[in-house]
Amino acid sequence: MALNNLNYPLDFKFKLTTLASDFNITDKNGNAVAYVRQKMFKLKEDVVVFDNDSKTKELFRIRANQWIDFNASYSLNEISTGKNYGRLARKGMRSFLKATYNILDANDQQKFTVTEDNAWVKFFDGMVGEIPIIGMFTGYFLNPSYTVKGLDGKAYFKLKKMPSFFGRRFQLDRMIDIDDEDESLVILSLLMMILLERARG
Repeated sequence: MALNNLNYPLDFKFKLTTLASDFNITDKNGNAVAYVRQKMFKLKEDVVVFDNDSKTKELFRIRANQWIDFNASYSLNEISTGKNYGRLARKGMRSFLKATYNILDANDQQKFTVTEDNAWVKFFDGMVGEIPIIGMFTGYFLNPSYTVKGLDGKAYFKLKKMPSFFGRRFQLDRMIDIDDEDESLVILSLLMMILLERARG
């Protein structure tokens, strides 16, 4: 099952009632697209994408390919067929201040780059977030955004953290049409990236 023919923008909303990093994905009409759960107490990231929040059908699995590593990458696989869509690779030192990720296809060829639009937003979010009381409101005025660009330099997707308490809402919009296979590759990559960036603060 590929992640295609979706009604954008997509909303990603984290659940506050679970210790795990779970979030729902819905389309612009409020219809369920997927449910994402990061398994707890794992030394390497292990993420399962379900068809909805009932968690009855597993669609995709995202797993870290290495132990703790500045250049760790994450494989993206469809469960029913074993199909490998590719992987998300974090750009080590380049990501230290400004998040940068490469998205590679199943042949390990780079197809897209994800870049944080303004590194200072995350920096100030982290600083102000530590201040009692005031830190509770950073989710309403310090919201980073990310752009997915192809090798042609065109911007294909825009991911934004939306105003909310605890930074629990994100929105993904597609800016131009894209091949179905590439669309699934990008969306799966962004699901993992959101978990990684949220953990960074």
